This record gives sequence, structure tokens and C-alpha cells, in this order.
Amino acid sequence: MKDIASFIALNRFGLGAAPGDAGRMAGNPRGWLRSQIKRRPPLPRALARFRDSDSIMTEIHRARRTGPKALETTLDAAYRRYSTPEIATRTQVMIGSNTPFVERMVMFWSNHFSVSSSNRIVGPAIPAYEREAIRPHVFGRFSDMLKAVCSHSCMISYLGNTGSIGPQSRAGRQGDRAAQDQSPLNETMARTILERHTLGSEAGFTAQDVTGLAQALSGWSHGGLRPDGDTRSVHGRFEFKHDFHQPGPKQVLGRTYAENGLQEGVALLDMLAHHPATARTIATKLVRHFVHDDPPSGAVDRIAAVFQRTEGDLAAVAAALIDLEEVWENAIPKVKTHYELVIATFRATGRTRPRAQEVMEPLHLFGQVPFTAPSPAGWSDRSADWIGPEALMQRIEWLRGLASGLPATLYPETVLRNTIGPVAQQATRDWIDQAPSGDRAIAMILASPEFQRR
Repeated sequence: MKDIASFIALNRFGLGAAPGDAGRMAGNPRGWLRSQIKRRPPLPRALARFRDSDSIMTEIHRARRTGPKALETTLDAAYRRYSTPEIATRTQVMIGSNTPFVERMVMFWSNHFSVSSSNRIVGPAIPAYEREAIRPHVFGRFSDMLKAVCSHSCMISYLGNTGSIGPQSRAGRQGDRAAQDQSPLNETMARTILERHTLGSEAGFTAQDVTGLAQALSGWSHGGLRPDGDTRSVHGRFEFKHDFHQPGPKQVLGRTYAENGLQEGVALLDMLAHHPATARTIATKLVRHFVHDDPPSGAVDRIAAVFQRTEGDLAAVAAALIDLEEVWENAIPKVKTHYELVIATFRATGRTRPRAQEVMEPLHLFGQVPFTAPSPAGWSDRSADWIGPEALMQRIEWLRGLASGLPATLYPETVLRNTIGPVAQQATRDWIDQAPSGDRAIAMILASPEFQRR
């Protein structure tokens, strides 16, 4: 039972077994997980060298003002200099991490507040967005993360709020030059916050609630929105544009919010962060991620209660997840996403310092490069979406190729013991025993149903 608990801690809460994990766990899987919960986890040193989003977006917005050719050239260069290298480094950090529970929570919350490079303007800065708005808050307050995300220029641009103009605002009434050719009030960001980030699609909010929140968030923009030719004050940070903000009271969820400029949106985000429906939505997503595709209602109730009682204290919520007995009852109910599989494979084979190209190639092959989710809903957290016949064959072919290049001193018995040993079925063991060579045996371990799951 203890071995199975260790397997669950390493795979469900972590990113797969790596050399030394057993020693760090010291026979206490739950204690090992709890020890990783820090109010503000330190930024991995390898990520600290990358540029902040402000400087990246400033470079892009200035090029945008000088014409489409300059923008295209700048974007291509920015992807090469900033986005691709940091995505590779982020993956390398996760492969070599001694605190994999922290990294799993970074992945979870980054997916919950998904921003995608389908919006090319923000693409080069999305890894910085994760560093700035997600990482500092994974064990902090949900309300703080929500406000950091919604005031970040990447999220604002991705959801089209940069030029959201209240109809009765100064820009809306006078046709201000800065507002020309812009859309009027944009409700995309407000709807996404309500539907995806907080209350959930089944909470019963109305079109009026969406409009009220959109009005409160009108003017939430960034410093890249300037009249053509004006590059002097262009920047990539958040900026509240008073001239775009819809004046007057706002109605959201049956409550009236008096005119208060920027603070209207702040107050509404705080209200949404502490709403019972938000607690239920977040609890359901967490239990689906850590327990089962069909979240047990009792587990959801307990996590939602902790979320509400602690006012969204994510450290307390993480500790409550560890204490859920349902987590420890089923060893492999979930399927690894492609990204998780790549990370777990390198960890399992002791390749904890792979080259950037080695980690990026399979991610492109499988179609799950970080920050490329198809919609604001992020990547699916359901097993059926990751293990179709074509995807499985792609996985197996990549695993065979990787295993063929492993050193002969890496024994299949060691890999088996350190990875799926506690949960390996007899059929899987027989299959591995019959392998014609050591590298094929390791490939079979990595391709086994037990390793594909978590």
C-alpha cells in the first residue's frame, strides 16, 4: 500500500518518478507533498533570466505603430528570442524539478487561466505572463491570482479588452481619435471570467451580468494602445483608460456597484473570487484533475468547503487535496496529457537535463506545445481526449526512438521498479520480460498502459 501511495504522489501530484525522488520522499508521500506547499514558491533560477512581459510587449507595440512589415519581423524575432527558448526552459525545469507538486499546480492554474499564442501579438510574452501572474500565486489567494491575471496585458489582449469602450464614455460619445476603428463595449473578457474563471457555465448568470461586468472592465487596457505614430509613451503594462470607461452604476448578480473607475472591476473580481459558485467550479476542476474524470461529489463538497471557509486560500486547498482519501484509492484513473508524458518519460529515464530540441520535438509532434490551447477553456482534462489510436501510435513511436538512444547501463529492472513497479499488471511484466533487448524492454515499460496513465 505504501508503494502505491508513493506512486500516486509521484504521478498524480507530481510529474513522474525521477532519480532521488524515493529518498526525498523518505517513506512519507503525503508529508513530502505538504513540504512543497510554500506561500510564494521561489522562481526557478533557470526562468529568472528571461525578460518581463512589459519589455517584450513594448517592443512589439512600437513595431506595430510603424507598419505591418515591421510588426511581422518583430514578432518572428520575438518568438525566437523569448517564447520558444522559455517554453523549452520551462519544460526542462519541470523535468528536473525537486518540487514537482509546485510545477503541477503551475500547469493546472496556467491552464485554468489559459492564454494562447493563437493571438500572435501576445504569443512571445505568454511564458512571462505565467511567471508574473500565475507562479507567485499557486499557493496564495485565488482572488490575488484572478486580479493578477485579469490585469495582465496578455490576458487583456487575448480576450480583446484593450479597446473595449463604454457607449457613454468620453471616447464612446465623442468618437475620440484613440477609439476610432475600435469595437464598442467588448464582452468577451467578462463572459470568460464568469464562465471559465469563476462562477462556471452552470451558475445561472445572465446576459445583464455579462454586460455589467464588461462595463466595469471597460478601460482595462495596456500602454500599447496609442494613436498611430505615437511611440513615445507606448508600453506593455496594464493601463486604466478613463476615457474608455463606462460611467455610472453597474448591475452584476443582482447587486449595484457605484461608479468607482478602476476599483469597480477590482471589487467585482473580489466578489466573484469569493462566490460560492466559484468555490464549486474550482473544486470540481481540481477534483477532476487529481481524482477522476467524473469527480466524486463528496470530494468536490469537501474541497469547495475548504475554498469557501479559507476565502480561497490555495495553500489550504492544496493540503485538502492531499488529504482526500479518494485520491489514494485508485492508482491510475487518469491519462497523461502529451506534455505530461514527455516530462514523465525524461524523468523516468534519468534524462533530467535534456537539450531544448529534445523536448520541443515531441511537443510539436504531439501537438501540445505549451500556450497553444485552442480556446480560453485551455487543454482538456479528460482521458478520452488524449489516448485515441493515432495519438497512441505517435506516442509509441517516439518512445521507441528515445529508448533506442538510452545508455546500456540503464537497466529495464531499474526503470520498472522506479516507475510502474507498484501498479504493473502481470501481463505487462510478461510483455517486458519477453522483449528482445534492453532498450525494447524500456520502450515497453514507457508504452505500457500503466505508464500512460497517472
